[in-house]
Amino acid sequence: QVQLVESGGGLVQPGGSLRLSCATSGSIFSIYYMGWYRQAPGKQRELVAAITSGGGTNYANSAKGRFTISRDNAKITVYLQMNSLKPDDTAVYYCNVRNSYGGYWGQGTQVTVSS
Repeated sequence: QVQLVESGGGLVQPGGSLRLSCATSGSIFSIYYMGWYRQAPGKQRELVAAITSGGGTNYANSAKGRFTISRDNAKITVYLQMNSLKPDDTAVYYCNVRNSYGGYWGQGTQVTVSS
């Protein structure tokens, strides 16, 4: 089993920044994928950004140029730096981690962008 704990969400004004963190613990072997997803009220959960064990990254079009995903291999933690936030970025953000045993989700952290 893999446990994920997200942090860093909160209320921010449009144009502001937040940094989300997702710390892992448990059977953290052979993680090959770490990603951030988000789900706004009434909408489906969608990919925001992902990073593979090889360092490759993938971003949603809405995140390109504003968000940066990174990871700390020593701490087995994945981060999402979010800049130039917009009200449309308001959602619950979830961390997803995958290894050879399966995929795991965190509990989510709320991001609210509002003036």
